[in-house]
Amino acid sequence: MHPATRTIAFVNAAHTLTHYALLILPTAVLGMEGAFGGLGYGPIVTLGTAMFAIYGLGSLPVGWLAERFGKAPMLAACLLGGGVALLACGIALSSAGFAVALGLAGAFFAIYHPVGTAMLVEAAGERVGRAIGLNGVFGNLGVSLAPLATAAITSGLGWRAAFAVPGLVAVAIGLLYLFGPKGDVSARERPQAVFPALPRAVAIRAFVVLTLIAVTNGLAFNAVTILLPKLLEERLAAADGALGLIGLVAFAVSLTGAVTQVSVGRLSDRVSLRALFLGLAALQLPLMLALIGARGWATVPFAALIIASVFGQVTVNDAMLARTVPPALRARAYAVRFFVGFVGAAAAAPLVGLLHAETGDMQAVLWALAATGALTAAVALAFPRLDGAAASRPARAA
Repeated sequence: MHPATRTIAFVNAAHTLTHYALLILPTAVLGMEGAFGGLGYGPIVTLGTAMFAIYGLGSLPVGWLAERFGKAPMLAACLLGGGVALLACGIALSSAGFAVALGLAGAFFAIYHPVGTAMLVEAAGERVGRAIGLNGVFGNLGVSLAPLATAAITSGLGWRAAFAVPGLVAVAIGLLYLFGPKGDVSARERPQAVFPALPRAVAIRAFVVLTLIAVTNGLAFNAVTILLPKLLEERLAAADGALGLIGLVAFAVSLTGAVTQVSVGRLSDRVSLRALFLGLAALQLPLMLALIGARGWATVPFAALIIASVFGQVTVNDAMLARTVPPALRARAYAVRFFVGFVGAAAAAPLVGLLHAETGDMQAVLWALAATGALTAAVALAFPRLDGAAASRPARAA
């Protein structure tokens, strides 16, 4: 196996584990009621607050740390440290110890996105978009597997095993990565894409636009995934047997997002990234308006198309950042992008909760997301036109 292929395999595995680890608690808590001296559902879920906060905020210094210590050692720390933290969750004897272990898991898994995405871009060579799209599928795999696997492990072996088993898997993969071929070698051994040198002003403008879009994308991405089950319940409750299909529909929507990321990733290696992103951004507003007016089962296809457009934009955003930021600054740039995306994502839960509480349904939330989609499209128009065909897709090295 080519060293670059090994690097991509480990980066993809770390992506799955990162998203899986963050979603263990919401399902494991169903088997934890009465733990730590009789705590109930709400107090136990609250113990995960530090994990999610540190996961988002901790990404900001990761870019600087990667430049200081190297990306490969940081990825190893993500896997090994995150795995040990999950094991600590499984053996915690008090609520305080459990909360600290969750916080440490958030800190170590915060390493992944800035470091892993930068390593992926370097190892992918000329097929950056394809690699980013496939990497997104592995992230979605973690999201989809977490509730299913956690429920199975919790029911069979108990909630402590639900944390310990993925912890052991993360440690094992980390050891394989640490003592196997080093990831940094891969970027030098695979033919690289040659991106045109951009004027400083153009590069700065591109980075600012992509950073602003990360905020609106983070809000839309998180809000849609949060509101979907409730929206389906509201719209499909009158249909015979519809409630029993809500879980299946949610899984199908997640699959739609994964397929979109692969397709968009392949397209981004062949067409203008600016045109591709503008097309996806332009779809959000009319699709959201259609979803606002949809009733019954008509809700499902429009919800799936919105998920597809949002997931696709995330893939293109990562590819655009790779094409406009010099390799030496990519880890830091992805750290900033993920951090501001987290700021937008953090606003999603209160937006959905407060508006739904005030109005009694999801219509006001959907109108807010329609406005967000329009804002995304407007900001995307400011992305600079990169000169020449080489700027819109990777040019082959001589």
